[in-house]
Amino acid sequence: MIHDLKIRESRPGDAAEIERLYVDAFPDEDLVPLVRELLDFGPSVVSLVAVREQAVVGHIGFTFCGVEGGNDKVALLAPLAITPSLHRQGIGSTLVEAGFIQMQQAKIGYVFVLGDPAYYSRFGFKAEDKVTTPYPLPAEWRGAWQSVALHDAEIPHAGKLSVPKPWHHEALWTS
Repeated sequence: MIHDLKIRESRPGDAAEIERLYVDAFPDEDLVPLVRELLDFGPSVVSLVAVREQAVVGHIGFTFCGVEGGNDKVALLAPLAITPSLHRQGIGSTLVEAGFIQMQQAKIGYVFVLGDPAYYSRFGFKAEDKVTTPYPLPAEWRGAWQSVALHDAEIPHAGKLSVPKPWHHEALWTS
């Protein structure tokens, strides 16, 4: 575990380090345009960084969303990146847990994620089949669409996740 880790909300001056983090962590994906949009999106996105020795070593985003046809207050956890050389040291877990606290304070009942079930199940995420993604997922990704209740929230009604503009790029959901 890294003992000198600080979690805080990202600041405009962190943008270059956050972008570099995604390039390093996901060399085969171009997440930088999404990350830029989310960092500029305002209060609908909670953006947290993990800082060690004054360097950004991790980042997580939570976007406030809804479910079409209802008033459910939900969030989408994405993206999440950690400096590759610092994997398996608890930085990602610390960021997820800090984000959950912020979501609870914002009265968010459910968080959705499209990610590795082996990783996200440790936070209580389970396969989601009631709320669907904005675009159909490839068959091999279906088990990666997951949700978790943060407290005794009512289960969201069935429907499609309603996402803000940064998430309207179909390629984020299909490739």
